Amino acid sequence: MPKVAPIDQRKSDHIRINLEEDVRSAQTTGLENYHFIHQALPEISLADVDLSLPLFGKHLQAPLLISSMTGGTEEAGEINSRLAEAAQETGIAMGVGSQRAAIEDPSQIPTFKICRDVAPDILLFANLGAVQLNYGYGIDECRRAVEMITADALILHLNPLQEAVQAGGNTDFSGLAKKIEDICNELEVPVIVKEVGWGVSERTARLLNNCGVDAIDVAGAGGTSWSQVEMHRAPDEFTRQLAATFIDWGIITADSILNVKKVAPDLTIFASGGLKNGLDIAKSIALGASLGGMAGSFLKAAAISTEKVVNLIELTKRQIEVTSFAVGIESLKEITGKISHHS
Repeated sequence: MPKVAPIDQRKSDHIRINLEEDVRSAQTTGLENYHFIHQALPEISLADVDLSLPLFGKHLQAPLLISSMTGGTEEAGEINSRLAEAAQETGIAMGVGSQRAAIEDPSQIPTFKICRDVAPDILLFANLGAVQLNYGYGIDECRRAVEMITADALILHLNPLQEAVQAGGNTDFSGLAKKIEDICNELEVPVIVKEVGWGVSERTARLLNNCGVDAIDVAGAGGTSWSQVEMHRAPDEFTRQLAATFIDWGIITADSILNVKKVAPDLTIFASGGLKNGLDIAKSIALGASLGGMAGSFLKAAAISTEKVVNLIELTKRQIEVTSFAVGIESLKEITGKISHHS
């Protein structure tokens, strides 16, 4: 068996590969096939467009999430600090990367805790791999992840394909729905379940809705492909070829949103997976999501400075505002159904 890299090495690899390599899925999000109906006479003022929304007890200035990315190394701590500072300044939500590294090595706790230290007011999501519930984790570890960063909710991420194509991955996903349901019943904060880039089927959405999750982040195909990331860090040719096979795998983001909306129409949906800008976020909301998450573009900005992240957030917010204005609506609640499909 190939040697398994320690968690901190894996985190460093993930940051480096996402910054330096082309790890995009061969698929597109499907959002390019949807178009808003332009109103030449919108009958509103751009200044009156309001993007704010309440979510999980906090008030967001825009339906925008800095999707879960990193933590567990010194470099990751610096990136998290910049992302969180920007989220605090602009009033948007943020998720941290998997906190398993800090649960297993408490010296890494500051690389996650920095988020709450510099952003006391933001909607902040803790994060653990759901599969760890089959490898000894339970409600105690979930609570520790939440308490570590005084999180407002916990993300449990699902990444079966990534685990299956990496050396020494955790691939026992059997009976996991019941354990997710137990966490939903016992944890004091909301539970969000997210894919990491291959989307959500109707079957999975139904399972998760039955578990009692508070939201699903669909993370559809069309953005970063984590099998491609694992291909770049594969320890041997066998593992590299295995990972490379799945470049066009997954359910695209647009279809993933519709899948959840169909089987759980009242469930909160986060859209992510290849969203490029505020127009993509607006399209996702029109399809049924409550907010849109982006990761790769924020990572690249945070590698430079907090200011770069703030600028990207402000641009994204403005793109959503201009979309709303050109469609003729002041509130995003009105945007559902203002979109048409052209394949």
